[in-house]
Amino acid sequence: MDERTLIGQAVSGDKQAFAALYTRYRDSLYRYAYFRLGRETDAEDAVSSCIVEAYAQIRSLKYEKAFRAWIFRILYRCCCVLIKEQSASAARADVSELDNVPAPDGDRLSPELSEAFDILGGEDREIVLLSVIAGYNSREIGALMALKPATVRSRLARALSKMRTYLTITE
Repeated sequence: MDERTLIGQAVSGDKQAFAALYTRYRDSLYRYAYFRLGRETDAEDAVSSCIVEAYAQIRSLKYEKAFRAWIFRILYRCCCVLIKEQSASAARADVSELDNVPAPDGDRLSPELSEAFDILGGEDREIVLLSVIAGYNSREIGALMALKPATVRSRLARALSKMRTYLTITE
């Protein structure tokens, strides 16, 4: 079944359609949350909170085309809540932990890539996550982060260049 039909059915209250949408997006949601939060359990908690909130609010979705941005916006907020809750007790995991926790498809970050990712600042890290992990384009990222698409493209290029330079130096 095509995505627009599923979204329309989910907005109308069809639980099976919402479950099918979740199945389509769960890996992307998890990866984004994992790279944002740094720990498997935190990522699972954020995705769970996101899905519960999305299901409760699905009828508020006005445009079917906006579903992906809408659900990632909810996940972004869920991640922010978790970070705030954990700020008193070390909100982020050690970079070394990134090597040991598999993504849903079993991939692991190399230690070098983890370190290169860690050198990025907050917004630049977010832009890379949204682009590389979540698959957003510059227009979509700009809408999520209240930035112009051209700004997103230049910051993404700078962040990736910074990571490349770091990786080249550490070889």
